[in-house]
Amino acid sequence: MSTLTQPEPLIRPAHDRPRARLVSAWLLLLFGCSVGTLTSFYLMISVTPMYATAAGAGSAGAGLVTGVLMLASVAAEFAAPSLMNRYGSGWVLGLGALLLGAPTVLLVASDRIVTIVAVSLARGLGFGLLVVVTGTLLVSLVPRERRGEAVGLSGAVSCVPGVVALPCGVWMAGHFGFSLVIGIATLAGLVPLVAVPWLSGVTGQRQAAAGQGGEQPIGLLAGLRRREQLRPALAFAATTVSAGVVVAFVPLALGAPGNVAAIGLFVQAIAATIGRWWAGRRGDRHGHGGLLIPGLVIAAAGMAGLIWATSLVPLIVAMAAFGTGFGLCQTATLAQMMDRVPASGYGMVSALWNMAYDLGYGAGPAAFGLFVGRTGYPVAFALTAVVILVALAPAWRDRTAPRRPDS
Repeated sequence: MSTLTQPEPLIRPAHDRPRARLVSAWLLLLFGCSVGTLTSFYLMISVTPMYATAAGAGSAGAGLVTGVLMLASVAAEFAAPSLMNRYGSGWVLGLGALLLGAPTVLLVASDRIVTIVAVSLARGLGFGLLVVVTGTLLVSLVPRERRGEAVGLSGAVSCVPGVVALPCGVWMAGHFGFSLVIGIATLAGLVPLVAVPWLSGVTGQRQAAAGQGGEQPIGLLAGLRRREQLRPALAFAATTVSAGVVVAFVPLALGAPGNVAAIGLFVQAIAATIGRWWAGRRGDRHGHGGLLIPGLVIAAAGMAGLIWATSLVPLIVAMAAFGTGFGLCQTATLAQMMDRVPASGYGMVSALWNMAYDLGYGAGPAAFGLFVGRTGYPVAFALTAVVILVALAPAWRDRTAPRRPDS
């Protein structure tokens, strides 16, 4: 009596299917744009206030140039989706590079506060445009089923300029003068111009295909009215508030040698990078929706742990926990928001997500500074942890929000 073998199933399980290629020449080119953009930004973010102070502007001038930079970035992020819908991603990429890089060289010729503020304004506009357009291009150039992993990989790449350029800019300014830093920041800011001809062609084809599908561009105001977009953005903003607090106040709170705080911040950056990458891989296989709530809980636990972080080991544990939770939330929110729109809404999502990042990162330290003088650091850190936990409410309500099957 012969035995019959089971026929091979016509539809293979998702986890057994061959995965589409993630890394391409287009993606590497886009990563080069991001590295150039962030290198220019981080080189000057601390050096510009130093330059203003050295020119006699004082602490008020130092604060002014940073405030103008960040406000201009948010304004550009708000306008970027409309500009991309009207003129195309390549045009916005080129404009952003010119605004970020070209005006920087003017600082070599003049150290007047008016010049420094004007350059900061232009650089902020350029930076805001660039972070939105590169985020939009990222999800347009990768396979849909590997989008989360691409977001995580992009996050890992983006961490490198922050880790390297931020301290190097200050060090070079102290040892070799401001002109060298200004020159490097100018060239780095112009790097995306190299990619404009190639990225314009491929994104033009993608946009034409989307237009044939009858999809109308989604503006930022329309996105703000969509609960399925606003809820993840608000949850993410709660973690960026805390991230700004960590960077600004952990060194001040420790009352210990600076190298202890530096180790803690380094651990936080590495943990966030690993969290972003892992969340992308895991989310592509099992869905991104289940990662946001654990990310918020882990981040809140890490922030609360800072209450007892009076020595190196507790600090490392707390910063590792916060960094991991923050990384999970970064990837989970961006990938989830992108999943819920067609291609015509990618620009809106990129702008909304980056605005949540920048506004939270700036508002967190400002609010924390008002409380810490009255409450002390332990209570202020506890209140910051509570802010993260409050974000569990929109994240919980969002857990069953529908996702577009055709996005």
